[in-house]
Amino acid sequence: MLTAVDSIRLYVVEGQVLFAKALCQVFASERNIEIVGDSQTINEQAIAKARPDVVILDLDGGLPGVVESLELCRRAVPDAKICALSMRPAPEIMNRCLSAGAEGYIIKDVTPSELIRAVRLVASGETYVDPRVAGGWLRRRSMTSRRTDLNELSVRETEVIRLIAEGLSNKEISARLNLSEKTIKNHISRIFSKLNIYARTQAAVHAIKLGLL
Repeated sequence: MLTAVDSIRLYVVEGQVLFAKALCQVFASERNIEIVGDSQTINEQAIAKARPDVVILDLDGGLPGVVESLELCRRAVPDAKICALSMRPAPEIMNRCLSAGAEGYIIKDVTPSELIRAVRLVASGETYVDPRVAGGWLRRRSMTSRRTDLNELSVRETEVIRLIAEGLSNKEISARLNLSEKTIKNHISRIFSKLNIYARTQAAVHAIKLGLL
């Protein structure tokens, strides 16, 4: 996991050359973010050689399916974090991305500052999910499942998992709830145990299903 002072090595996979260059330009002047490559398709050899910490993966450029694209990236750089990028605010696509192991789902009309924030969060081991997409998923959740899972969590744990889904780090959650980071970590451990999950990405998925966003 990267710390705040580590340099983030970023690789961009974007089918439209102009948009790819624009993405790279957004990050060019950012402290501690280094663009190590970009390509129009998933070039496994180039990505592996670049050794990125984070891959921004465009889903709109004629790539294989979501799961296949993520698997190709994982094969090239198993330890890298992946931010899926799409123009479609589609809950079902977000769900497939998170289930396949992506750490972030970003909509292309996001502001540059929010895009940078998302990449930094993902690089540090957090999860980023666009809340606008989460809202669409909320409308299709199962109410029975929602009541069952919510009964498993305390009021404080419900607050914590909601903030995880919003993409906040432990430090940010700590400040928001006026609790120590150690207490937040303890809450997260109990949440993982109760819901039988092991990653913040899965916690974000549960929060969305529970309608906490």
